[in-house]
Amino acid sequence: MLAPTDTYDVWHDRAAFHFLTSEKEQQAYIQRLKQALKRGGHLIIGTFALDGPEKCSSLPVARHSAESLSALLAPDFDLIDSRRHEHITPWQAVQKFQFSTFRYNLRNTI
Repeated sequence: MLAPTDTYDVWHDRAAFHFLTSEKEQQAYIQRLKQALKRGGHLIIGTFALDGPEKCSSLPVARHSAESLSALLAPDFDLIDSRRHEHITPWQAVQKFQFSTFRYNLRNTI
């Protein structure tokens, strides 16, 4: 994975993180996130909720809650908002999502 060449105030992930099912993949993502997001910046992340689908496009997914995401992002990110959403697909299936907003805290340095 290439290292980011710029830094951003906001990182918005609508549905990528839940495709990372291993701890190694998740930690690599978080490392890139911490390189690309400015301190004090915001992460908005959408994943399948704990009671959401187990697969998407025939691929396995990792399902999350605000608490499980907080544990993965600790101690560098502070949860500031959490919402659930029920997405209705074109086929009228309900997919349950977890959206969480975090602030990249100023307490630690990489």
